[in-house]
Amino acid sequence: MKKTTQFLLMSVALLFTTVIMAQSTLTGIVLEEGTNMPLPGANVIEKGTTNGVVTDFDGNFTIETQSNSGEIVISYVGYSSKTISFTGSSSLGSILLESSQVGLEEIQIIASVAVDRKTPVAVSSIKAEDIELKLGTQEFPEILKSTPGVYATKAGGGYGDGRINLRGFNSENVAVMINGIPVNDMENGQVYWSNWAGLGDVTSQMQVQRGLGAAKIAVPSIGGTINIITKTTDVEEGGNVISSIGNDGYFKYGLTYSTGLMDNGFAATVSAAKTEGDGYVDGTEFTGISYFINVSQEINDAHKLSFSAFGAKQRHGQRQNRQLIESFRNAERGRKFNADWGYKNGQVTFQEDNFYHKPQISLNHYWNLNDNTSINTSAYASFGSGGGGGTAGDYKFGFDATTGQGDYRTGNFGPIDFDKIVDENIASGANGAETYLRASRNDHNWYGVLSTLKTNLSDDLVLLTGLDYRNYKGIHFSEVTDLLGAQYALDDGNVNNPNAALQVGDKRDYYNDGLVGWIGAFGQLEYDVNENFNTFISLAASNTSYKRIDYFQYLDSDPLQETDRYNFFGYSAKGGANYRIDDNHNVFANLGYFEKAPDFDSVFLNFSNDNINADAPNQKISSFELGYGFRGEKLSANLNLYHTRWNDRTETATFQQPNGINAVANILGVNAIHEGVELDFVYKATDELNLTGMLSLGDWRWDSNVTDVDILDEDQNVVETVDLFIKDLHVADAAQTTLALGINYRFSPETRLIIDYNYYDNIYADFDPSDRGTEGAPDAWKMPAYGLFDVAMTHGFSFGSFDATLTARMNNVFDTEYISDAQDGNGSVAETALVYFGFGRTFSIGAKLNF
Repeated sequence: MKKTTQFLLMSVALLFTTVIMAQSTLTGIVLEEGTNMPLPGANVIEKGTTNGVVTDFDGNFTIETQSNSGEIVISYVGYSSKTISFTGSSSLGSILLESSQVGLEEIQIIASVAVDRKTPVAVSSIKAEDIELKLGTQEFPEILKSTPGVYATKAGGGYGDGRINLRGFNSENVAVMINGIPVNDMENGQVYWSNWAGLGDVTSQMQVQRGLGAAKIAVPSIGGTINIITKTTDVEEGGNVISSIGNDGYFKYGLTYSTGLMDNGFAATVSAAKTEGDGYVDGTEFTGISYFINVSQEINDAHKLSFSAFGAKQRHGQRQNRQLIESFRNAERGRKFNADWGYKNGQVTFQEDNFYHKPQISLNHYWNLNDNTSINTSAYASFGSGGGGGTAGDYKFGFDATTGQGDYRTGNFGPIDFDKIVDENIASGANGAETYLRASRNDHNWYGVLSTLKTNLSDDLVLLTGLDYRNYKGIHFSEVTDLLGAQYALDDGNVNNPNAALQVGDKRDYYNDGLVGWIGAFGQLEYDVNENFNTFISLAASNTSYKRIDYFQYLDSDPLQETDRYNFFGYSAKGGANYRIDDNHNVFANLGYFEKAPDFDSVFLNFSNDNINADAPNQKISSFELGYGFRGEKLSANLNLYHTRWNDRTETATFQQPNGINAVANILGVNAIHEGVELDFVYKATDELNLTGMLSLGDWRWDSNVTDVDILDEDQNVVETVDLFIKDLHVADAAQTTLALGINYRFSPETRLIIDYNYYDNIYADFDPSDRGTEGAPDAWKMPAYGLFDVAMTHGFSFGSFDATLTARMNNVFDTEYISDAQDGNGSVAETALVYFGFGRTFSIGAKLNF
């Protein structure tokens, strides 16, 4: 017995000693090579185990290993992994990770990527792994909905029809840049996200720079800049296969392959995916094919070439027309109800749809002149083709808002009976079509060169300067797409061919070109007063030229058919400073003023060549911002205050008339003030649990009245001229109060759960300008506040010799009913407002296999 007891005690002592000796404590800090910026959220895993941790806000980590010796693997999305051997407890010091993508650093210079706690702007960054986790069936802009100042919706709910407002400014006044190349339409500044439907698959990182932003070139960053960096080419050979399914027939599959960086300096990455589905909203079936290719060649230590091309060819049905709340309540399909589609000969036929293909191609040259100076140049081209569908002739698609009955409807609130229209057109015979379908085409050819020189004048002073050249031709026309059984359609839009009998594919109603030229120069000095005090000053100047050619309103012999070029000079000046008080606290301030050329339609009034506003004033924007940042062991937080004044603003208001037909108003010379406060934070409760939050409080109001505003119908005819009494009214169409709370829990380095809650309040309906024609006009209808819960979970595992990932997402978990967009009605009350209801509960499940 005594020997047995001694044996047991010895065994316990040996086991205890073995456990003690087997464990080690390792510490270190993970940094980006080249910049020495910390990489928060990097995975640190003990090789051969599931034991791991993630780095904190400053890239620090501490890991208790299960063995006394072995290897740890440090990995971070977008960077090459590093394996480090260890024996016993020790500090591993600074661990530098290289980018896993060739040319990423050079692209970041062109794109003006902001650096945390150094660049004095309000910025939020989203990495590829978070985009992949959160996107699912959402629209690409919705990834940003937990960002301060952002209001993003699906609008009508068609594939790619999402929209985004930033600090109360719509897409015309938010600069969207892809790899540093501006993509806002050069005539009206708008961004059509359906053109970039596959962007989520190829985005490496995305930054939202609120306010004036860090962009050096003159761009319309009044509300802010959405800076999208796509993937380049991977350093290591490999690829992946993806597939996902979701609600309402959503199905997506795709493939990516990279050669890796070869010994001869060559590397290539190709990616393609197809997405299709029925759409959550009735009559919004969609198909999209997206693609991406990047080829790079390191010629020598000084020169590197990179070619990239990406795009998405898509077509989708739309819910273009808002409806009364009463109609959605009475319709059998509720918030899925859509009045803009029907059946013809048993096939789904769209009254409203969208089709577009906009490939963007660029050739980049990276030239290191010496250790201190480099020139990065991007020559690019974009060819857009497509447009949006609609109706022409007699409008026969109306219905009773209460009963849903209509002469051309199949049942109450039912789809359109196109067969009935076909029968009527056949009966009309030689008289031509009474009603037919058309498309408004907006093709374009766009070329540009953007070149940036960066030189270190000293250890503390960096100069960035360069040129920005763009040439754009927009080709606008309406064409017949379906005669709906008729022999032809009569059209008198072309004075060179009056009373033309049109066939499918013929141009109708209008046909004109918009030519836009742009030449700009920019310069920026970055001065590090010391390691804690960083400053910059930036100047940019540009000349914008406009010319219009009209092939339908003027005879071919008429000199007015082609206008002169009209030039507008714009410029910007901005500066800022960031001061790191200590390792935890920093403050920054920035201010700027710039003058932006008026939009194309502000020069050629009412879409004509004989009513030219050659002296249209520049839009004048002044802005200042104060910010405070805190970085602690557990808590990271940012607080920003901003004030933006916009004078001589160009505003294009699109709205729905009482007869159901859309109209547009060019509102010139209006002033607005946008100001507010923003707070966001991340709290690291434990090594596994992060809590996130955001609060944004805005006060955005019009600051002047406007007279003589022309309202035009879809055929570009003036139907009314009105005055607008809107001074002190709230800027509409975006939530002025937003709040977000989130839980990010890592069960292991490969398994993560995210729960997000987003709340929106103080949303005012967009108003019809003709309803604000008397003094004392009220604010537009204030939409009900709403809050939504989203959840996403991802799990990584080994599948044979491959790494695999499963991701599940659910948006609007509790199926909350809410109104996301609205147009004001008579009396500014809910009963008269025309609205879009937001989506109910949606889901997707995806798999990714890496090879």
